[in-house]
Amino acid sequence: MKIVKLIEMRFYLRLAVLVLAMPMVSAVTWAQLVPSPDAPPVSTAPPPAPEEDAVATLKLNVNLVDLFFTVTDKQGNLVPHLSKSDCSVSEDKAPQTIKNFTAETHLPLTLGILLDTSGSQYRVLPLEQEAGSAFLQRVLKAKDQAFLLSFDVNVDLLQDFTNSPRTLTHAMAKAEINTAGGNGAAGIPGAGGGTIPTYGTPKGTLLYDAVYLASREKLNQESGRKAMIILTDGDDQGSEHKISEAIAAAQKSNAIIYVILIADTGFYGNFGYSGYSASRRMSEETGGRLINVGNNGKKLEAAFQQIEDELRTQYVLSYTPTNAKQDGTFRRIGMQCKGDGMKVQVRKGYYAPSAESNNDR
Repeated sequence: MKIVKLIEMRFYLRLAVLVLAMPMVSAVTWAQLVPSPDAPPVSTAPPPAPEEDAVATLKLNVNLVDLFFTVTDKQGNLVPHLSKSDCSVSEDKAPQTIKNFTAETHLPLTLGILLDTSGSQYRVLPLEQEAGSAFLQRVLKAKDQAFLLSFDVNVDLLQDFTNSPRTLTHAMAKAEINTAGGNGAAGIPGAGGGTIPTYGTPKGTLLYDAVYLASREKLNQESGRKAMIILTDGDDQGSEHKISEAIAAAQKSNAIIYVILIADTGFYGNFGYSGYSASRRMSEETGGRLINVGNNGKKLEAAFQQIEDELRTQYVLSYTPTNAKQDGTFRRIGMQCKGDGMKVQVRKGYYAPSAESNNDR
């Protein structure tokens, strides 16, 4: 009898242990079957075949060159409705095969507005603010975006990327003349008053630095159509970067530069100003244009209208260059379109990718 009771006691003891252990087993089993909602999904797919990896790598290393351009006739009128067969392109004088050719009037547009707020612009800044705001109201569409920066003794981002013309207009209205001597110190050499000859190392209109930074820090990360519109008298004073570096940065970001040359010529007196040639070089090398408006408000409005029309009548073509070397060198582009007196407005070249840049991807 004692043996029977002992067996019964051992049976109930084991049963109790089993019952107590079941929640723990169930919890472990549930944890294995139902992942945490915060856990990353677990893939049960087999690893990709070696051939798929090779194809992906090849796609990354293909260098497709995109060219955004406009075409005018001998009267200076914009030419729409061109086709692939109407144009030809060369790279370092070697003919290239055009792969794609389309009119891109509705492709999203990324704009950078660069506003000269140095002392030399004291009298024309209100004109720039009014005409620039009206331009943004007209040109920005649903998928477009723009940013605004000013340059003087500093380069300042007044408004980051936005699709709101109202927000950009508000930021533009807050722009003020800034010189090393304080607001209103217009005309003091070395204090933000332009490039009037002076002793020492003046610092007052960081135009080239502004173009370099806008290209590298803002536009380089964007894709599609990109343009900078610079309102300035064209003079640079004290930039750390040279004009060649500013142009190279814009070309590498595939950004077109439009310079609206606006200047209070009376400010310079007998010194004159040398902004024309530098501004023309920046715009032409990147496929844009220089428009000289002096200090005339009507001409400034017309300049913005011309830029708007050109942005709405752009083409884009793409080709894979016959020179497949990834050596980071500059490749010069030549382009023609059929027709009497046709003029193509396109960037003068591009920098080939380097092996180092592809390794960073």
